[in-house]
Amino acid sequence: MVFLLKEVPAASRPRERFLAVGQGALAEAELLALILRTGGKSESVLHIAQRLLNQFEGIHGLSNASLEELQKIKGVGPVKAMELLAIFELSRRLARKKPLQKGQVVSSFDLGQDLILRMGSKQQEHLVAIYLNTKNQIIREETVFVGSLNQSIAHPREIFKGAVRASAANLILAHNHPSNDLQPSKNDLAFTKRICQAGELMGIKVLDHLIIGEYDYFSMKEENLIP
Repeated sequence: MVFLLKEVPAASRPRERFLAVGQGALAEAELLALILRTGGKSESVLHIAQRLLNQFEGIHGLSNASLEELQKIKGVGPVKAMELLAIFELSRRLARKKPLQKGQVVSSFDLGQDLILRMGSKQQEHLVAIYLNTKNQIIREETVFVGSLNQSIAHPREIFKGAVRASAANLILAHNHPSNDLQPSKNDLAFTKRICQAGELMGIKVLDHLIIGEYDYFSMKEENLIP
């Protein structure tokens, strides 16, 4: 049975619960309901929000939905669909702007967890170069290119050009696998070997190459694939 929001006790409605307990205590469906604002004639906005989560198998799937897919959901018109996409895009941009450059890389694990948040949901491969000083403090982070990782596109000169500009002593590479298969491909391994060799000639050590998925990462250093 579907309930209209006016039939739900006031204390259980998203706005009232937001004011009473704060946004951190709200369920994902309640937060979505606040964004959607209104339901339909026959169902509440909470019910629509829950259907969205069910349809796309959770918030991660929903965040990657297209405008066309969202508009196919009953109760979600073009305006609501655009508002949802705008919220998710702002979230991704905020995550990408996290001030990594102020920190020191202590472990591949810590860096991997940070990159999962900022790269794990990307639908195209992004290769990122992270430039560090002699104390492994991050100087700069650059997206070198977007696309499938192969040696004809991801040329060492583009990576080491940034390293020279930053006066970097060390660097870490990271790229995401939208498929969430974290095992390095032959191209991944060949590319990494080539970059490490170029780094030896340049006097800039490649500390690690991370492959990033939506929930986990793969470290070539941790797996002894980088000396």
